[in-house]
Amino acid sequence: MENAVPDEVAASITAQTLARRGTDYAAEVRRLLDAALRIIAEHGTTAKARVADIVAEAGLSNDAFYRHFPSKSALVDALIDDGAHRLAGYLGHQMAKESTPDGKVRRWVEGVLSQTDGTTGATTLAVLMNGSTEREVEGGPDATAQLGQLLLEPFDALGSDDPKLDATLVAHAVVGRLADHLRARTKPSRAERERMVRFAVESAHVR
Repeated sequence: MENAVPDEVAASITAQTLARRGTDYAAEVRRLLDAALRIIAEHGTTAKARVADIVAEAGLSNDAFYRHFPSKSALVDALIDDGAHRLAGYLGHQMAKESTPDGKVRRWVEGVLSQTDGTTGATTLAVLMNGSTEREVEGGPDATAQLGQLLLEPFDALGSDDPKLDATLVAHAVVGRLADHLRARTKPSRAERERMVRFAVESAHVR
């Protein structure tokens, strides 16, 4: 047909539309995540947040929520993953301040265990309480593996003959201990923190 839109033009218009929609959708997800974190932190462990509360806080509709998340548990899983990403960024920044591998490992351990402190610990516990019981408190294997990746370089420098395995083992141990404290609503003592640092550093020397 004379008036038909050429394929290349149609493709270009479609790509532009999808790009705009993708940007809009990413903004919606961010608003939902931020709103959920605020509502959950406000409720603490006294009550679980409702989807209606989260949607209202985000200024969005139920349709927008379910466009991105099939359930509230899925949103909480995304919050946990988002938190792990933020924590990894924080740990990487702290580790970069150290010039020795021992110092980097210390920063990593202390940074992970610091998640039990103050409002951070309370909010983390509240987020976990709102999630699915099928997901481990420590945030699942992907979150732990993401944090463990940061230990590869210092473990290699410390002489580990299998940095990936040693980093994985230490990450599970330290993050698992973090989970213990979150469940018990306790914080590790200075002696425990030092013991965990020694454990992490010495693990790199195992042959």
